[in-house]
Amino acid sequence: MESHLEARLWNDVFVRAQEAIGIPQGTIRATCLIETYPAAFEMEEILYELREHSSGLNAGRWDYIFSVIKKFRTRGADFLLPDRVQVTMTVPFMRAYTELLVSTCHQRGAHAIGGMSAFIPAKDPEVNAAAFAKLTEDKTREADDGFDGSWVAHPGMVTACDEAFTAVLGDRPNQREKTRDDVHVTAAQLLDVKATPGNVTEAGLRANISVGIQYLHAWLRGLGAVAINNLMEDAATAEISRSQVWQWIHLGVELDTGAVVTSKLVHDLVREELAKLPGAPEDYEAATHTFLAVAVADDFEEFLTLPAYEQMA
Repeated sequence: MESHLEARLWNDVFVRAQEAIGIPQGTIRATCLIETYPAAFEMEEILYELREHSSGLNAGRWDYIFSVIKKFRTRGADFLLPDRVQVTMTVPFMRAYTELLVSTCHQRGAHAIGGMSAFIPAKDPEVNAAAFAKLTEDKTREADDGFDGSWVAHPGMVTACDEAFTAVLGDRPNQREKTRDDVHVTAAQLLDVKATPGNVTEAGLRANISVGIQYLHAWLRGLGAVAINNLMEDAATAEISRSQVWQWIHLGVELDTGAVVTSKLVHDLVREELAKLPGAPEDYEAATHTFLAVAVADDFEEFLTLPAYEQMA
């Protein structure tokens, strides 16, 4: 959803459904993901429209980052993000978004649900320890900020998430009393993408290409989420990868190597990254075609799944 008007539509659906099957109004409860840039400016209004059917708001972090790129992809350097791995929850515009979400929810007595951590258990002990440490840090920050609960991408991470929240909440079922009166987020802070530290690198471009193709390869075989490089990738994270490539091409971004991101460079790197994947490059033909259609084309496709569905027809 991008606006309170869409929330109103869903509320109408809930009302009609409850009337149709004869259950009390308010029986249906929905948690709304604030996962688009426009919705961040209408959190209060969205809660109002869903007031009788709301369980709260959820910080849909990955789709939110994708939405930031999508909505302002042609607005120049002020909305240019660095490598995906450098866009953490602690960068200024993401901090503003999540703190505003907690404050908005708790001011209205609604639950605030944190974002999904993409870390998953790994077979390598060092990688596994690092993943759990990062997850604990992420969930501890959310709990300290006032979130009432959170998401993880893998069931193996549930206990660590629960422990991080229990350490802050104790026996309390939530912390809605934490209204965050100290939070005064402005529109300028939500829009301050430029303050995100970091840079665009060849390694980041290669990672976007590889992840995008690998995810689409899995998606076309019926998998909605897939583990890649010890992270759980889904459509939202794949959208970040392909939209960054599109934006970097159209803004003529210079990499750390001095090379400028062009369509030709992306095609060259696609061939190199395909050679690193298991199997033959031909195995990834449909995924590669789809990735290039959404990452290199002149026009920006609204969602990568749209041309992907055509591959499945």
